[in-house]
Amino acid sequence: MSADAVVIGAGAGLSTAAGFTYSGERFTRYFSDFAEKYGFSDMYSGGFYPYPTPEEFWAYWSRYIYINRYLDPPERLYETLLSLVADKDYFVITTNVDHCFQKAGFDKKRLFYTQGDYGLFQCSEPCCQETFDNEDIVLRMLREQKNMRIPTSLIPRCPHCGRPLTMNLRSDDRFVEDTGWHSASARYVDFLRSHNTSRLLFLELGVGYNTPSIIKYPFHRMTAENKKATYACINLTSAPCPGSISDRSMIITSDLRRALTALTEKEN
Repeated sequence: MSADAVVIGAGAGLSTAAGFTYSGERFTRYFSDFAEKYGFSDMYSGGFYPYPTPEEFWAYWSRYIYINRYLDPPERLYETLLSLVADKDYFVITTNVDHCFQKAGFDKKRLFYTQGDYGLFQCSEPCCQETFDNEDIVLRMLREQKNMRIPTSLIPRCPHCGRPLTMNLRSDDRFVEDTGWHSASARYVDFLRSHNTSRLLFLELGVGYNTPSIIKYPFHRMTAENKKATYACINLTSAPCPGSISDRSMIITSDLRRALTALTEKEN
């Protein structure tokens, strides 16, 4: 890569390519008991299932959080991506909440998780703009659950108001943007500002159209504004870009794992 700096924008397709799939064999391996009892056939459906008790709800979610946040993905795709940018001035903005970038060795000061983190809880009200690390309690729920229920004593509650805790995932206006979130946002803005006239590569990976206003559309706009910038998009499905930047764009319709591996081989 000949760019002075790289901005990586990553969506769900990147983690899917790394093996974090939510249906099929991986779902069956971890959730066959829940599938048999409750009748759903993928992890997303299980996340929205109306469990009759909080003990059942947290039995499901503790297992879900563990395999999608604290386990590494089956494929080392994030490490492959890091090898491409490790010697570059880079920053990452992602809608993914599985923490794969940091686990792969990306500098945490160069990461902005816009939509939350499976590894954090927040008050369900919320009564405060604070989040809480959940690894210890999630592991206890995982160890101590029986018959798809956790002990009542392990139901997580806000230490300030006593209301139930919930995941720190953006789904409505109750999403908590804590101090860490705002610090990461400020670092991202500062990075963009300091490189607004540089040869900047906007590298979009696995981003769909669920939330295009976070990564896709801003990347298009910032490429148009900086005549030295290049926009590159790797996606399994077609991802058109505006005609105004078509001469400075590369659209690669390909499997992400195959494409990033090929780029690594080319760099070497």
